[in-house]
Amino acid sequence: MKLQPVILSGGSGTRLWPLSRAQYPKQLLALNGERSMLQDTALRITSELRWPEVEILAPLVVTNEEYRFISAEQLRDAGVAPHALILEPCARNTAPALTVAALYAAARCEDPVMAVMPADHVITGVDAFRAAVREGAAHAEQGAFVTFGIVPSAPNTGYGYIRAASPEPRGACALRAFVEKPDEATARRYIASGEYLWNSGIFMMKASAWLAAILHARPEIVGACREATDGARSDADFFRLDRPAFEKCASDSIDYAVMEGLSRREGAGAPRAVVIPLDAGWSDVGAWSGLWEVGGKDRQGNVTRGDTHVVDTRNSLIFSSDRLVACIGLQDTVVVDTPDAVLVARRDSMEQVKDIVSWLKAQRRTEAEAHRKVYRPWGWYDTIDTGPRFQVKRIVVRPGATLSLQMHHHRAEHWVVVTGTAQVTRGEETFIISENQSTYIPLGVKHRLANPGKVPLEIIEVQSGLYLGEDDIVRFEDSYGRA
Repeated sequence: MKLQPVILSGGSGTRLWPLSRAQYPKQLLALNGERSMLQDTALRITSELRWPEVEILAPLVVTNEEYRFISAEQLRDAGVAPHALILEPCARNTAPALTVAALYAAARCEDPVMAVMPADHVITGVDAFRAAVREGAAHAEQGAFVTFGIVPSAPNTGYGYIRAASPEPRGACALRAFVEKPDEATARRYIASGEYLWNSGIFMMKASAWLAAILHARPEIVGACREATDGARSDADFFRLDRPAFEKCASDSIDYAVMEGLSRREGAGAPRAVVIPLDAGWSDVGAWSGLWEVGGKDRQGNVTRGDTHVVDTRNSLIFSSDRLVACIGLQDTVVVDTPDAVLVARRDSMEQVKDIVSWLKAQRRTEAEAHRKVYRPWGWYDTIDTGPRFQVKRIVVRPGATLSLQMHHHRAEHWVVVTGTAQVTRGEETFIISENQSTYIPLGVKHRLANPGKVPLEIIEVQSGLYLGEDDIVRFEDSYGRA
């Protein structure tokens, strides 16, 4: 049996603001350890697992074009070599994402079993998860559609539910229904019955089985996805779907498009839909309260990350990015500190974070879109200070990396090398500057910065001019395929 991990990593959740931003969503964050959730997801099923009856293939990662470089960098850092990063030019939900992955997988390998995993979940019981996947693979190899139902710890109105065919299921059993997020009374009734599990959004099925089912339920999605993959182009690790074709694709989820219908189909020839209970410390970390629930707590029930100190504080989440956060006399509170924004809220009010993000977008505030520290394929920059007609950035360029050959209409730049060696192109000349040396890039002059050395290059850039926005860039050449 060949097992194809498929990681769905295109989401852009906003309920974990201010840490999650539109350009840096939660799957790229390290929320429950040193690795990001994307890295943890990729490492849960790897070729290093010794399953004699299963060959585990390199993962397929479906993500948004905007996240391609940081996703590729994180996977490299984790030692994961994906077979491809399939790039969606726009968001179309999970059913089209899985369809393009199935088309790609079926063309690459003779009908593998796909293990479909969202990239933004926390699972602390990795051994239990792997055992469930191994059990699910045996059912999927026989043509079944497998979903994993989380054994509920309490009534929860924030999750969808799965109804199993037998009360208190201990192993794989028939899937009877998917159920929407309930109110509190209904959730209590579900838990009391023993028939209901939380919907994890994790699935297994053969590539051919998914393509047949989605063709039966939503043939127009298959048509658009096939056109998008036929017109795709490969670029290093990236598989770029055809934009016009994919933009025509309808938006739908795996649950709505296929799985709910399968649970209702009966009779000879109908695909089997089974649910496997999963008790593995799972959370979709849909809000800061979810991270508190799965986090390691001190004796007072606090979950802390970063440089923090708490006094007379209980059942709270305190998250610091880069400076000391001290809390006194708090209870059931969430405090999240980032370099450009701070969130303070009650734990039971986390659903209202999305209202803050909506307000930021309406006001066109940059805090909704990006962090002060912005990652690029060549490294990253951090905006240290801004003011009328000036901006100061700290820029770090990876060894061997090169910025685009570019020009600005509205700003000049002064570069000071802090560490490393910089190769500078300015107009028709190219020269080297090293630590404690500087150079000046006049407005309207073509220029490029590169790191020819073996250590990271760090510079301080001082911009001056009438307009300092990131859209004042005219690119003439670029090593990373950016327009």
